[in-house]
Amino acid sequence: MAQYGPHRWSAGYHDNGQNDRLRGHEFLVNDLAGARFVDCDLGGVTIVDSHLVDVSISGHVEGLVVNGVDVTAYVAAELDRRHPERVQLREIRSSDGFRAMWDTVERLWAGTVERAGRLPAAALDERVGGEWSFVETQRHLIFITDSWASRTILGEPNPFHPWALPQTAYAPGDAAALGMDLGARPPLADVLAVRAGRTAVVRAIVDGLSDADLGRPCASPPAPGYPKEDRIVAECLAVVMEEEIEHHRFAVRDLTLLETRLETRLETRRASES
Repeated sequence: MAQYGPHRWSAGYHDNGQNDRLRGHEFLVNDLAGARFVDCDLGGVTIVDSHLVDVSISGHVEGLVVNGVDVTAYVAAELDRRHPERVQLREIRSSDGFRAMWDTVERLWAGTVERAGRLPAAALDERVGGEWSFVETQRHLIFITDSWASRTILGEPNPFHPWALPQTAYAPGDAAALGMDLGARPPLADVLAVRAGRTAVVRAIVDGLSDADLGRPCASPPAPGYPKEDRIVAECLAVVMEEEIEHHRFAVRDLTLLETRLETRLETRRASES
């Protein structure tokens, strides 16, 4: 079963027994321009004398060496500078820390949702670079809350909303069995109403949290398809909050591109009408 990086538990949908068929393979004078690697294990990959221009990498990165220079620490430090909430999350040591972190999450998303609301509805269903749209991102965070807060911390057997959107590799059969409709296309306003309810769930958890609660074991795994490992409340809350801040980072990145696209279209229209 694919399991790449911390908190990356694929449900194995794409594991058909051939996931390792390219392991250790040598690509010699191959044209891989435009290739896309999603949720892949690229550990130990070596790229020699190759042409890397306009290459984008995201994910769990350690020991990344470019032309003999380990850039891992630089990238991490720059991300921390741009997104101090990452540092805040790593430094949580108490229930007060989780409450303060959730304050930050709510504040970040409040401003970003307001910003998104100034774009046309069609733009919020638009994918940038094949990544989730703004609406799909909100649906995924519903899934995260349902998985790691309601089901795991609170022990609800099936809290999944029909619009919850699991990770791409999640088995469609498991999603359907839990009542999730992967093909749904709800408008942003309706999705945000569901999101508000899920945000309130986490708010209630952290508001009632004590330091003694942090080490309490959680009886249920987050969702079918995930490894059945023992988890404690602190770990589950950390997953929720990490997902929130990382997807917020992606959403802000994509909103900037969507705003630029819209402005370019408007300028083109104004030029054609003048």
